[in-house]
Amino acid sequence: GGTLRAMAADEPPATKAELARDVWKRLFDFLIATASERNQVLGKHDLTPNDSRALFALDAAEGRTMGSLAAEWACDASYATSVIDRLETRGLATRRAQPGDRRVKLVVLTPRGTRLRHTLARAIYQPPHELLELAAPDLRALWLAVSKLPGR
Repeated sequence: GGTLRAMAADEPPATKAELARDVWKRLFDFLIATASERNQVLGKHDLTPNDSRALFALDAAEGRTMGSLAAEWACDASYATSVIDRLETRGLATRRAQPGDRRVKLVVLTPRGTRLRHTLARAIYQPPHELLELAAPDLRALWLAVSKLPGR
């Protein structure tokens, strides 16, 4: 591929593709730079990032199969099973039979897992100080842009 041309910090890239690449790089670098803050929250609860991902992929009502979790996470079903096993051992998730087909097991959060997920969400979704330092018009512009992106 080609090299990115140098540009002034206050001058956006000229093409839409370059602009998208630069925006993504900046967002990605920011997420990586602030990962330690999120990992500290997980560490307080003795969770790995994959444990957290599992907690946020599950809920107490809608069960998920191992196959659907493995597909979402782009991993082998045995790895998804090991992540769920860790949550189950800690009383955060449980397997139950699927209504109508007892051979299929669905994974759901326990009440304890649901409480922990809410606790994590409150802590993880606290904005990093760098965002809080942006001027309100910049935050509004950023909100408007990211609100157009697909998400959960």
